[in-house]
Amino acid sequence: MAIETAPLLVNRSTAERTTNGSGNGNGVEQQVKTVSVVKEFGYESKRLWKIAGPAIFTAICHYSLGALTQTFAGLVGELELAAVSVENSVIAGLAYGIMLGMGSALETLCGQAYGAGQLRMLGVYMQRSWVILLTTACVLVPLYVWSPPILELIGETTEISEAAGKFALWMLPQLFAYALNFPIQKFLQSQRKVLVIAVISAIVLVLHAVFSWLLILKLGWGLTGAAITLNTSWWLIVILQLLYIFITKSDGAWSGFSWLAFSDLWGFVKLSLASAVMLCLEFWYLMVLVVITGRLSNPLIPVDAVSICMNIQGWDAMIAIGFNAAISVRVSNELGAGNSRSAKFAVLVVSVTSVCIGVIAMILVFTTRNKFPYFFTTSDAVAAETTTLAFLLAITVLLNSLQPVLSGVAVGAGWQATVAYINIGCYYIVGLPLGIFLGFTFAFGVEGIWSGMIGGICLQTIILIVVTSLTNWNTEARPEETCTGTLTDFWIGDHWSSMFPQLRVVKIAGISGIRSELDFINFLLSNSPVLERVTVKPVSVDGGWDLMKELLRFRRASTRAEIIYSDP
Repeated sequence: MAIETAPLLVNRSTAERTTNGSGNGNGVEQQVKTVSVVKEFGYESKRLWKIAGPAIFTAICHYSLGALTQTFAGLVGELELAAVSVENSVIAGLAYGIMLGMGSALETLCGQAYGAGQLRMLGVYMQRSWVILLTTACVLVPLYVWSPPILELIGETTEISEAAGKFALWMLPQLFAYALNFPIQKFLQSQRKVLVIAVISAIVLVLHAVFSWLLILKLGWGLTGAAITLNTSWWLIVILQLLYIFITKSDGAWSGFSWLAFSDLWGFVKLSLASAVMLCLEFWYLMVLVVITGRLSNPLIPVDAVSICMNIQGWDAMIAIGFNAAISVRVSNELGAGNSRSAKFAVLVVSVTSVCIGVIAMILVFTTRNKFPYFFTTSDAVAAETTTLAFLLAITVLLNSLQPVLSGVAVGAGWQATVAYINIGCYYIVGLPLGIFLGFTFAFGVEGIWSGMIGGICLQTIILIVVTSLTNWNTEARPEETCTGTLTDFWIGDHWSSMFPQLRVVKIAGISGIRSELDFINFLLSNSPVLERVTVKPVSVDGGWDLMKELLRFRRASTRAEIIYSDP
């Protein structure tokens, strides 16, 4: 990421008049420029809400699937409620974070490929992500199988752990639905087909509510009915989305199954892992608050109060997730198309919009702090503790209105690895230790723990604001990179691996070995959707003729990238 301090918008005609005109015209010119900015802000807001609106609705629908299941389980009994709640928040929550994070790699690759007009690559990327996420799902199966001892290890009672463990085993089909759903969702989002996802999610949510009532309450199947309904709902989402893709061909983005899905997996795995680490570190951060609060001397009331606050924060997070998806799509599409100015302006618009909504949510939380706790509890003690924590909740809601947006910018631009390091430092080296120090050493309790963790969020948000505002978007939109040395140097360089999805011009010099060069060009064609030109230069004249013949074959086969041979 390069650094610049360029103005956000440049009106050339206005700038010329300012240079050549008189002082009397300065006021009029400034008004014209202001009107232009306001108009463009309005246009970008429309583009934003076309993506963010359905994305927010989809996030709420998906969140409601688990929430409705918990509600119906609570009507059966306390143990059933505890089993579903623990499985949803701990076991499925852990898997959800990992799978969603790894699937987020497609936001970078598919978004930039779509912006560059390389539609065929979208289907290949989705299939490649399926391979990786289905493999990850198999790795996560032991988490579900041995969930009872894991839950007991983190402090759950034996009774709840065994009930949640049995429910977790029944929920294994949901894990594999995650593996297919998240790549499909990112595939459709990158093409701005978010309304399709929203409609399917709404239909499934209605069916989920009806069949949850029927199986759990009416037929009395209890947890068995809950597992059947929740698994079926997630698989129904996957099947309906696949039917849409297969029938419509997604406007050319789906051309059928391809063996290319199994090629060049390692570069894709690295980007997926970076995305997973970045998102999971954010996703799990506030979940840790509940676990640490449970270690206080009298944890019952504080844990209940924090759980209520996290419930409120969870619903508010659905709005942030929608904006995260919207800005990721907008930035990746514009960078893929080479429109650096549009990408930069999209960041400004979504940041301002999200913060305004965050301020409204913060005010709403603070003004209703004496009332909203009673929607979740009948205990005066828990309600009073929740009211005390409302100030910290309001601050968290405000910060979390901007932070996911900045993370979405990072995903759209392909900065996942950089943000992962920032998250580790801010959250787990600064915020979490500070919270533990304030909560236990200074005996501030849950207020101290939460305050320290808010400090970590503040630090991370400030760093991301600085990085985003000083980024050279021209370089991000049209990077031109030259590699000198050996192929080994190129392959292992972290900077280069993060740049593969954005490379347009690659110059490879001083490399020997025809086969390794051709393999690398193959890799570039598969993993750099906006690639325009590859220039290769052999070490010596001896291998130059053979290399030139092979490159001519590549040039005839390549439909989008120009491949050039340079004399040594």
